[in-house]
Amino acid sequence: MMTNPNDFNQAIIAEFRANGGNVGGQFAGAPMLLLNTVGARSGQPRTSPLVYNTDGERIVIIASKGGAPSNPDWYYNLLANPEVTVEVGAEQFVARASFPEGAERDRLFDQMAAKMPFFAEYQRNTERVIPVVVIERVG
Repeated sequence: MMTNPNDFNQAIIAEFRANGGNVGGQFAGAPMLLLNTVGARSGQPRTSPLVYNTDGERIVIIASKGGAPSNPDWYYNLLANPEVTVEVGAEQFVARASFPEGAERDRLFDQMAAKMPFFAEYQRNTERVIPVVVIERVG
């Protein structure tokens, strides 16, 4: 029986918040954040647990959806409402998303795939160019 991805995410979110940003299982030791967005259509708050990388002060996330043919919902939420709240460890801060393209997108994607090779596999498994999102603190 397949687990509901929403239930899976809710369990990760609860574990993250209860343990100052640390989670176990398949994500043990991986740099993880909680991305709090506003639903593009619903206007409702949404929280997505995501692995990330850094590029200087910037946070880099990949809209892979495991190599699915479509982008994840959180990506469309960011396009509609790029102002977000990010939780890293026990810290929470307001940030803004941007969407690099071309050589900058490729550099950031390759940097992430070097650390987490499954992202390269996801890209091989889909026709779309998987978007890269840069998150920068506001203020």
